[in-house]
Amino acid sequence: MKNTRRQFIGTSLALGLGSTIKVNPLQQHFGQNTSDQNLKILILGGTSFLGPHQIAYALDRGHEVSTFTRGKTAPKTNKDIFDQVESLIGDREDNLEALKNRKWDVVIDNSGRKVKWTEDTANLLKDNVGLYLYTSSISVYYPYTGSDFSEQRELVRAIPEGTPADEIRTYEYGVMKANSELAAINNFGADRSIIVRPSLIVGPGDRTDRFPYWVARLEKGGDIIIPGAKDEVVQFIDVRDLAQWMIRLCENKAAGIYNGSGPGHDMTTNAFVHGIHANFTSPVNYIQIDDKDFLLKHGLFGIQPWVIQMPKFAGMSKSDNSKAIAAGLTFRSLSETVKATTDWWYSDDVTQERRNNILDGEKSLMRREAGILEKWKEHQG
Repeated sequence: MKNTRRQFIGTSLALGLGSTIKVNPLQQHFGQNTSDQNLKILILGGTSFLGPHQIAYALDRGHEVSTFTRGKTAPKTNKDIFDQVESLIGDREDNLEALKNRKWDVVIDNSGRKVKWTEDTANLLKDNVGLYLYTSSISVYYPYTGSDFSEQRELVRAIPEGTPADEIRTYEYGVMKANSELAAINNFGADRSIIVRPSLIVGPGDRTDRFPYWVARLEKGGDIIIPGAKDEVVQFIDVRDLAQWMIRLCENKAAGIYNGSGPGHDMTTNAFVHGIHANFTSPVNYIQIDDKDFLLKHGLFGIQPWVIQMPKFAGMSKSDNSKAIAAGLTFRSLSETVKATTDWWYSDDVTQERRNNILDGEKSLMRREAGILEKWKEHQG
């Protein structure tokens, strides 16, 4: 049974708290495929979060789509379109048989979680596929120090000696993505490779509770902690904006490296919170906590989609997306993202157990928030 909720207010961000849509004047018409051919697209993955949105857009624009998966993950969004998709089954670890002796125009690698996987598939497909798009991450820029977060920034290729144990996992992901990018480029060449480095991806189908937490929290209302300073910035991108832009990059054969981050303007943490709440009618009382030591002590460091700006994370929400915008990346408003996420969150695609875990689970911040606020009052004397 679907969970009941308050009436959603879909137009509350008309005063500009949402992202401004920026359109490349060379690509103002995205309603149909304007390239000179329909593409045969192979998506490695395709059934998780990003893939179903890529597939829906590609099919709508007349392309043919094949997916390569282990056949273990059922799509949670756009499920009705998968009967139009060729489903190839295998395993990137040790079974690429379904990909042999086949030709595609484009391969989109969404599931590259090991350098070996990217190396093996790129090497296998390089003579039978025209273009390789690798879905990377801004994690290749870790640690996020300094001021240059353009695509020219030096990447993390190895874990530094003496790295503390609790930081190794953070390094590992960035190193894996950076070296996987290199594997794709080494096999296909820079002129046939597209690398997209997204920031935090949000929207319908989200497999994490990062963005849905804030939607659920601000719908509930009451005393709400805003962690961090008022001028800290956030970056995130709606999965549909990212997916659709990636397909257009393929249509345009736009080889290169791009930061796939949004929104289209600088957004502070407070604007983000107020922007989400503008879609609901619940009374709220915000409590700004900018004491970093207090936030760390009480487990409020990674309340996404931002991370408290400790030295190694200070630039995490500052990736330069100007090159991506010039290549046609556009942004829908925060209000649109909240509406779509809310509708999906209360659909049958999300279990009641998952919703309950956010509201009152053992690790739920909502469950701990009142106690943390009491400690904050004590801390202030």
